Amino acid sequence: MRPTLLFIALSLALPMLANAQTAAAIPVDASAAAGTSATDFDRIVVTATRTERVIEDVPNTVDVIDRERMDETLTRDLKDLFRYEPGITVTSGFGRFGLGDIRIRGLGGNRVRIQTDGIPVSDAFSIGSFSNANRNFVDLDTLKRVEVVRGPTSSLYGSDALGGVVSFITKDPSDYLGEGKDAYFGFKLGYEGSWEGLFGGATAAFGGERWSGLIAVSHRQGMETENQGDVGGTGSTRTLPNPQERDGRSLLSKLAYAPGADQRFMLTIEGNEDEIDTDVLTSRGLQPLTGAINTRVLGHDHQTRARVSFGHEIDAIEASFADSLDWQIYRQDSETTQGTVEERSLSSGPDRREREFNFDQRLYGVQANFRKAFDTGAVHHDLGYGLDVSRTETKQKRDGRRIFLNTGVVTPVVSPDTFHVRDFPISETASAALYLQDEIAFADGDFRLIPAVRVDYYKLRPEVDNIFAEDNPGVATSDLSETNVSPKLGAVWHFAGDWSLFGGYARGFRSPPYNDVNIGFTNMDFGYTAIANPDLEPETSDGVEAGLRFAGDAVYVSVSAYYNRYDNFIESIRFIGFDPTLGPSGLSVFQSQNIADARIYGAEIKAGMDLDAFSDALQGWSVRGAAAYARGDNRTEGLPLDSVDPLTATLGVAYDADAWGAELAGRFAGRKQRVSDPTLYRQAGYGVIDLLAHWRFAPGAKFNVGVFNLADRKYSEAGDIALVSATSATLDRYTAPGRNLSLSLAVEW
Repeated sequence: MRPTLLFIALSLALPMLANAQTAAAIPVDASAAAGTSATDFDRIVVTATRTERVIEDVPNTVDVIDRERMDETLTRDLKDLFRYEPGITVTSGFGRFGLGDIRIRGLGGNRVRIQTDGIPVSDAFSIGSFSNANRNFVDLDTLKRVEVVRGPTSSLYGSDALGGVVSFITKDPSDYLGEGKDAYFGFKLGYEGSWEGLFGGATAAFGGERWSGLIAVSHRQGMETENQGDVGGTGSTRTLPNPQERDGRSLLSKLAYAPGADQRFMLTIEGNEDEIDTDVLTSRGLQPLTGAINTRVLGHDHQTRARVSFGHEIDAIEASFADSLDWQIYRQDSETTQGTVEERSLSSGPDRREREFNFDQRLYGVQANFRKAFDTGAVHHDLGYGLDVSRTETKQKRDGRRIFLNTGVVTPVVSPDTFHVRDFPISETASAALYLQDEIAFADGDFRLIPAVRVDYYKLRPEVDNIFAEDNPGVATSDLSETNVSPKLGAVWHFAGDWSLFGGYARGFRSPPYNDVNIGFTNMDFGYTAIANPDLEPETSDGVEAGLRFAGDAVYVSVSAYYNRYDNFIESIRFIGFDPTLGPSGLSVFQSQNIADARIYGAEIKAGMDLDAFSDALQGWSVRGAAAYARGDNRTEGLPLDSVDPLTATLGVAYDADAWGAELAGRFAGRKQRVSDPTLYRQAGYGVIDLLAHWRFAPGAKFNVGVFNLADRKYSEAGDIALVSATSATLDRYTAPGRNLSLSLAVEW
């Protein structure tokens, strides 16, 4: 599956849909159809415990964003998705590469597990100025629900769940078909002003007695995301965004077969593709480090993901080992290709430099989950257990050439590299895991104790090919194998009516990444080298969390506090000193290393109220809000962790009638007080107001509109400021868009 993967997926999906017109209508998933009322604290989630549980019975802080809420907030990308979720940040970069990582409670990157229907999304990887593979591989219009579990979740999901889990759950035929309805069609058109984005999509579902099918396609295009910089032109002083043209498309297709009321088979074919062309005006002009003058710099970034999965669910098997089970097998291909063209003017004449970065992951896996309920006296048990087995092949390569325009001579030497090169060897990682969890209910279910444990085996095997060997002569590579046990103990106590206490202890871990173990990269011109560290230990964490919930008919409140301590925290590519043997004046040496001790702790609150419960005059009115405070420290060196956000909060006042509704929503952040270096910029606090509205103007037709940053406030979002000097003249590069308008029209029948 390479550039034609969407074509292949579409070719497979269209016959699938044709066969589905005689398919079965499966009952609608009630959890997906749940509304967004302030009192909906009884929504069913699956990520936190890998079993269906209402939120008030989960011993974690869990966020759920359903399809209706995504539509009402005009969600188009990850930053939109978590706009009103304090404690969850989506970073973005200025210049070219756009959205970065998802951070939960100060941890981001590959320390947060991102999964689609249980299948992990590709890793992020970045090296140098011309390569940045992110994890933005999901079209949010294909989703019916997003669930976020905050804090270590390795007892259920293993490595990479150190900071938490973001679980994307895609649409099913059953979300559109039900009793008496055997066909569905809908389309959506929209506009997003912050990047002049246009998007359109269509969804069709058909069903019969046994078979059902769904196909959803979408397309999007637009320009660069605006900011509030005002310096144009070219060169390093520019603060306006670089001009971009963006284009993307996606496909989700599913074919379901239900041989009986208690079981379903599901074949899923999914693909997503994005392309961005950037005129990198900020990189034109004199380059101080080389003395060259860039006359033109262009970037072309292409990202694809495709997966095929086949799954089976049985709800009632009445066997001694399980009451119900589900399993799936899958293959997923993800690829990022980034090309850069530089045209330079030198004293020796003009030249053209072409670079290409490629990061490619292929993942195979199988998952199985079993559930068994039984009683021991007056105590009820809901036992869950299962396995995850996967194999991943990761390849990274940088290629390029230099063309002397006066003579036409072409060379693969583009200082400091002689292309082509690999910065780490081709790496095959295999993992196998078993997990076990028991939800033990005492006192008629008022008290639940949830112990869980997972055993993970992880093996890394590098493959040294000619490309890596020639670029890294004499560099030894290392195999790695690790076994890790991750226990967890949670509890929920409904001690008085609608009141409950929840919390527990969880241990997390993250295996040493393949690129940290075996990296090889040297830049003689700029005087630095990155070296491997085969002695890296897995990151581990010990976390505790405790909270109080109230889930009444008209009011809900959840307050929690947490403390996570990290051992052997891995800091990637860290300066460790100089090596005089590597060059006449010695090179700066960088290496990934374990930090002995780090910690992050904080508190979070989320609350909502339906005001009509207190007065008929307030019929339809509600309020909702949330806030998150966190503090992080590198205790080994006595420095703050820069990835931890300042105090953030949201507050919304909404009115809903039968046909229309509106919400005034505020986003707030305190000033960033703590940075690792006192010369770094400390982000200012801000408050921003958004206005959201929706109108059901006809049966099956809905119009959504949003005006964001209503007061046209100039601000930088929490987590978006790079590690730049407080005296930088280009801080406006990192500002968020000014006042902007988004619209969408959805019609279904």
